[in-house]
Amino acid sequence: MKIVVTGGSGMVGSAFNNIETKHELILISSKDYNLLDEKSFRLCLSKEKPEAVIHLAAKVGGVKGNTDYVSEFYSENIRINCNVLNACNEAGIKKVVSLLSTCVYPDKVIYPLTEDQIHNGEPHPSNFGYAYAKRMLDIHSRALRQQYDRNYICAVPNNLYGLQDNFDLENGHVIPAIIRKIWEAKNTGKSPVFWGDGSPLREFTYADDIAKILLFLLEEYNAAKPINIGNTEERSISSIVTMVSEILEYNGEIKWDVLKPSGQFKKPSSNSSLIDLGWETKKYTSFYDGMKKTCDWFINNYPDVRGVK
Repeated sequence: MKIVVTGGSGMVGSAFNNIETKHELILISSKDYNLLDEKSFRLCLSKEKPEAVIHLAAKVGGVKGNTDYVSEFYSENIRINCNVLNACNEAGIKKVVSLLSTCVYPDKVIYPLTEDQIHNGEPHPSNFGYAYAKRMLDIHSRALRQQYDRNYICAVPNNLYGLQDNFDLENGHVIPAIIRKIWEAKNTGKSPVFWGDGSPLREFTYADDIAKILLFLLEEYNAAKPINIGNTEERSISSIVTMVSEILEYNGEIKWDVLKPSGQFKKPSSNSSLIDLGWETKKYTSFYDGMKKTCDWFINNYPDVRGVK
């Protein structure tokens, strides 16, 4: 199958380069086509003539960016998603797999996170613009399914990490921030400082696994309901700091600023729908192996990595 992948230069998009597949993948990025221009993606589909599309492209950022530019995060993601889905529908593309985010879940929710709860309340106020835009990607996919009989589906990952991540300390996520802080501490001799006490538990999935699962869903999942696809093993933040210190051979002091918030203690999710579909838990990359690959890549490419230079 010939498949166009939007957001091809991002962490998950780039992960498609690391996996084996029988499909022909066309990875596109903003350098190739401007998805904010409705005509641009139509041109892409006309030129490439794919049989399916995996839609990853989005305007993303950290808490500060989502707060300071909440309107842009909503409007630009709405435009990107509408342009991609409408162009796919007009071109007769029968299967589209779109990637959502766990931020679509309500701020007040019953754990573990299950797909039937996505629209049961407002998302967290820190990124509600981005979250609602992602929710509307689900709604738009369902609407095209109902009106035009399109097999457009949505997948929900949890916390992701891997090669080509964003290591910006303000806009990056927890794992790249930990890796960068410890590596720079090793090279400067200045102890890294982490917020809270390190006790909160989080789930993490290696980006290459997400790429494999999206191809799996392309072949096997055809329901309207979004599907959780993340690895549900939980790790404490402090244990990740310890693991990264060992991998990077940092033996210095670690400081925890307990006056800063630790965050919610845990946010468990359920991937039972994915497992019932036939995905095997053993296919997830072990956390240590994924972290080792990510740290090695970071060392080999520092400082020329996203978020640093």
